[in-house]
Amino acid sequence: MDSVRISLSVATAATLLSLPFAVAVAWYLERSRHAARHAVQSIVWLPLVLPPVVTGYLLLKAFSPRGTVGQTLASLGLPVAFHWLGAVVAAAVVGFPLFVMMIALSLKAVDPRLERLSQSLGRSPWQTFWRITLPLTWPGMLAGAAIAFARALGEFGATIILAGRIPGETETIPLRIHAELDAPGGEQRIIGLVIVSIILCVIAVVWARLLDAWYRRRLELDT
Repeated sequence: MDSVRISLSVATAATLLSLPFAVAVAWYLERSRHAARHAVQSIVWLPLVLPPVVTGYLLLKAFSPRGTVGQTLASLGLPVAFHWLGAVVAAAVVGFPLFVMMIALSLKAVDPRLERLSQSLGRSPWQTFWRITLPLTWPGMLAGAAIAFARALGEFGATIILAGRIPGETETIPLRIHAELDAPGGEQRIIGLVIVSIILCVIAVVWARLLDAWYRRRLELDT
């Protein structure tokens, strides 16, 4: 089914797109003591508390084909509004706070003294991240990726505003279900989509829980 394929491709791309930014923001929030940290944290959490349609509207204004950013990206062959990439951006933004939260929890479990010791031995902050921080936090990052993936699968409000419902391109599972519910006999046609959606999300959540449990055992954090 096209909607399943589109949902999987959108969720995968959104997770991969978010990953480097989520790691950078989580590291900044956990390791930095800069005055702007609290403002950044508030901005990161906004998609979690704003109505998804409001988030979608703000994204549409930012990536409008009539705006500078939208026109520039379109000229580079990367149109966002009413395009598959728009569905990716919407899913990435809405799931971003959860991604950052999971990675931040992993970073919190790492003793900062290990990083300071590494830097005192002559390693740069970048080398310390790759040799100390990343090996200790990657299971938590994968757990965050699984949660972000599950959230992307269920994204509806921001997607329909930014990407629209274009069959075969942006019509994800939630958008297809919504459309079918307005059509005669649609309730019978969505049973398979509902089952597939539940299965995919359960797999992602269970995978995240297993990774989190393994990570806690690895760092001997179980009580």
